[in-house]
Amino acid sequence: MEDNILLQAIERYLEGTMLPAEKEYFEQLRKNTPEIDQMVVEHSMFLHQMDMYSARSIFKDNLHQTHNKLTEKGDIYEGTELSTKGRIIQLYQKYKRVTAIAASVGGIIALAISVIVTSLSPSPKKEDLQELSKKIYVLEGKFNTEIKNKPSKLPEGATLKRGGTGFLIDAKGYIVTNAHVLKGSSFVNVISNKKDEFKAKIIFVDLNKDLAILKIDDKDYVPFKYLPYNIAKSGDISLGEEVFTLGYPRNEITYSKGDVSAKTGYNNDTASFQIQMPANPGNSGGPLLNKNGEVVGILSTRELEAEGVTFAIKSKNIHTIIEEIKNSDTSVQKIKLPKHSTLKGMDRETQINKIEDCVFMVQAFNKK
Repeated sequence: MEDNILLQAIERYLEGTMLPAEKEYFEQLRKNTPEIDQMVVEHSMFLHQMDMYSARSIFKDNLHQTHNKLTEKGDIYEGTELSTKGRIIQLYQKYKRVTAIAASVGGIIALAISVIVTSLSPSPKKEDLQELSKKIYVLEGKFNTEIKNKPSKLPEGATLKRGGTGFLIDAKGYIVTNAHVLKGSSFVNVISNKKDEFKAKIIFVDLNKDLAILKIDDKDYVPFKYLPYNIAKSGDISLGEEVFTLGYPRNEITYSKGDVSAKTGYNNDTASFQIQMPANPGNSGGPLLNKNGEVVGILSTRELEAEGVTFAIKSKNIHTIIEEIKNSDTSVQKIKLPKHSTLKGMDRETQINKIEDCVFMVQAFNKK
């Protein structure tokens, strides 16, 4: 669903202009979808902050005008420090009742905002981690699966369940993503940064490592000559090292960057590591790259109770599962992970330009 349609619905909800049936449906949707609930909270706070900013600007303007009038009347003398101090004391005695009222009003406003935030905020969850796959919701009408005005390649009756990100690990069309992105689905498609849609097969899922391998199985797919990045085989990573990612928390590709903040993941998990970087549902399965254009991880989860604490699975696990696949399935013997990066020494904008076509939106479907 388009973000602007959802924002319009949220504004109508907050303004109280929804019809009763529509409001009831929206409140149920908000209750069942934490992402929408959080958007309502954030938008409500944004509107309150704008109101407060406007009120503060008006107050400062009035204060400035009052100051000028008092100066003209001689109630404020902008001369020596001693004279000014005396005038201030006189003014305080004269206006202290007004000051007390203003302070009380300010306290009431702060308390009211606190109550609003408490009432609108989602109920705390028992889980400490949140998977970064995107649960698909539909507010108005059915999900539109048409890309570039072409009919979707999906079977009739397909229901979109989850969304995430994946990226090529072999130019022939092999893609890695998180296993939890495919949870409850029977087939997938992938959509490129250029909005080209391709059918894909699920060829391997490892729930313990939370990794899955897809293969684009579509006559319209044209294999790349090579991939611009390589997949780091070592699990070595440095604290403070800058990393960046591309992914699909929205219907268009987005960029985020951060720093490695711990060499292990949640509860000292040695298969992953921690990054101080914002990530949202839909970023699951996105590549995490270092400044040299090497894939060092795959985004997977974030901590709910800490702002910007995100976890990534170490890239060496991709090498591990590829060996497992080759040992169990002779049909994928030709998978070859890229060993060299052509991005070293390039500025970030150029790196992104070369990477983005290799990163796909992953859509997981089920039949009704």
